[in-house]
Amino acid sequence: MNIPQLIIDLAIMLSMAGLTSIVFKKLNIPSILGYILVGFLIGPHFPLFLEIESKGSVETWSEIGIIVILFHIGLEFDFHKLVDIGSTAIVSALIKMSGVMVVGYFLGSIMGLTPINCLFLGAMLSISSTVVIKKCFDEMGLSSEKYSHLVMGSLIIEDIISVFMMIVLTTISVGQSGSDFSGIALHLLLMICYLVIWLLLGIFIIPSFLDKVMEYMSDETVTVLSLGFCFLMSLLASKLGFSMELGAFLAGTFFAGTKYVQRIERNTAGIKDVFGAVFFLSVGTMVDPQIIATEWLSILIISLVAVVAKLIFATIGMILSGQNLETSIHGGFSLAPIGEFSFIIASLGISLGVMDAYLYPVIVASAILTIIATPILIRKSDKMVAFINEHIPNRIKVMLDNYTKNVQAEEKQDPEWKIVLLDFAKKVGIYGSIMLVTAIASYKVLSPALGNIVGANVGKILSLIIAYLVIIVFLRPFMDTRNMAFTHLWMNKFTNRSPLMVLVMTKIAIVIIIAAIPLKMLYNIRGIYVLMAIIIGIIVAYKLDFVSSYYLKLEAKFLSNLNQKTVQSKEGDQRNVWLDEDYSIFSWFVPEGAPYAGRSIKDLSWGKISNVYVVKIRRDGNNVAMPSAKTVLKTGDKVYVIGDEQSLRIFHKTLDIGELENLRTLKAFLDAGYPDSNHTLACLALKVRGTEHFAGKTIKHSGITAKTHCMILGIERGAYRATMPDANMIIEKDDILWIVGTSDNLNIMAAHSSEA
Repeated sequence: MNIPQLIIDLAIMLSMAGLTSIVFKKLNIPSILGYILVGFLIGPHFPLFLEIESKGSVETWSEIGIIVILFHIGLEFDFHKLVDIGSTAIVSALIKMSGVMVVGYFLGSIMGLTPINCLFLGAMLSISSTVVIKKCFDEMGLSSEKYSHLVMGSLIIEDIISVFMMIVLTTISVGQSGSDFSGIALHLLLMICYLVIWLLLGIFIIPSFLDKVMEYMSDETVTVLSLGFCFLMSLLASKLGFSMELGAFLAGTFFAGTKYVQRIERNTAGIKDVFGAVFFLSVGTMVDPQIIATEWLSILIISLVAVVAKLIFATIGMILSGQNLETSIHGGFSLAPIGEFSFIIASLGISLGVMDAYLYPVIVASAILTIIATPILIRKSDKMVAFINEHIPNRIKVMLDNYTKNVQAEEKQDPEWKIVLLDFAKKVGIYGSIMLVTAIASYKVLSPALGNIVGANVGKILSLIIAYLVIIVFLRPFMDTRNMAFTHLWMNKFTNRSPLMVLVMTKIAIVIIIAAIPLKMLYNIRGIYVLMAIIIGIIVAYKLDFVSSYYLKLEAKFLSNLNQKTVQSKEGDQRNVWLDEDYSIFSWFVPEGAPYAGRSIKDLSWGKISNVYVVKIRRDGNNVAMPSAKTVLKTGDKVYVIGDEQSLRIFHKTLDIGELENLRTLKAFLDAGYPDSNHTLACLALKVRGTEHFAGKTIKHSGITAKTHCMILGIERGAYRATMPDANMIIEKDDILWIVGTSDNLNIMAAHSSEA
């Protein structure tokens, strides 16, 4: 019986990899080096040993290995983890990778490489090995050190940047065939927009699908479905002009936020280990000893430059992010090894036909040297810290200390401009991408598809209607400036208004350009008529409450899916967490001459403008809980307002009443207790049965405020929690409403709800 060569090759690869893994484990050497060594020994350049014969089969297994590895990296990706990492990891990763990439590019130029080879060399050198560094920290007992947490956070950011780096390199490589810079930049922008849409759709659809089918799935089915989806996404990515690796990463991110991710990781871990080993074996097979013998000097130089450049730029990045010199140097010394992603990027360059093949063994050999050097560098970092502390001038030391203290102080202050700019970037990035891709899809995809069914003219009209319906839905959150930081900046200084208006006008310009695309491409309409029609559309869209209600429903579903895993991991006393973390109250006496004295609560619109609400007024010794909107504030009144802590702090600045006092969590305020139940505030968590008079209505039309003199503080819907929800949000069955009001009114409301 003839045994297929594929099986023979796989038998050699896996058996040798298994034996080598045992030996390297015994020697406390990273198994990755063992796999690369085995690949070298059984490859075509070492004929005296067992040799694999089918180069094509190795390349196929290697490609599968990359896809499965990227899928698992995606499974470990978590949007909430990005928030927890903090600015240090983000700043240090960006500075370190960009700095090393520039150094690598110029090093390649000095070595006489082509520009595209220089670019790939810089990219490969800029990435550090997560696997090797984590293993070093664990084995050296450094995992609990502060700098090790910062380094691991930085590596998470590096993995994300590396994935998107593949997009850029693929785009530039494809664009070499004659496209100018503007064409490449436009192509890259569209690819990023497509990625945003993919992520949003994946998060919106996948968790809901799994919720419906998971009870019918065995471990076997989970493995088959998740890996099938991984390869399907890889294929789709390739068809759309992305790399297959990117598709696999995105597939992993779709599952990462679900409550089933641990089960998927557990069931597919063995497959990842097998194909991961095969990938690193394939790396070894491409190491040509003749090239290493010829390029040994280049290998030494590249290794030395990579280590020194990473040390310098990683240290600088951590210092600039606010860490002290000692922590920064320790972190810099830990990031020396060239990473696994470097091999993936090298494989990408060769598969695209833009990177010279001889660079592959050179970068692998350089990576091995940096991996060997890493534990030595980590051990010596204490001596380097002592040496630098001894020889650094005092004035520089004082300057660094002052800088890091100032950075940390600024982070704690959380300035308003930072909030406004982040909000602007988020809305332009997310909602702008949705609207842009919708506009492009209307004439590229929808119009031709509908034209084949209902005719070209009707198809154009329908595609235009669909495009504008989607744009209108996302127009309100895109243009929304209901942000306390924005309001405070606007009111605080007249000079702030010009840059704020630039941000608003930029959004309007983006909307006009996006909205004009379908008209221009489908009907070749341009000019003042288009501009007038779009402006009218924007005004009309703002007046349609049902548009806002529909968007809020989509947002609730999306955020519920996004927060699935986080909510499941924090199950417990939800009431106390909700009150402690989300709501605060502070009070003050209305001073004489205050600009808001003599004005009604409705007229002041603090809720709409500042996201804070008046819940109690003490006047002449009498308490008025939940005052009506017509209530007029008077000099000497003690006013109690409620909101999230950030909104309250910014709101307090606009009052100009001195130091912020009496700021308490809502729970602390309620626990204080007052004997008069008619005027005592209380909080109630009420589950909507679906038969109440307010079920199915928006908050502002529910009658809860008008009829019961109570206020909805928040809504829980599955894994979604909205604090101070929009008045256009629809109350649905099984929602949990968090309501504040007097004890008597809340008791009446609870009784009516149970009767319904």
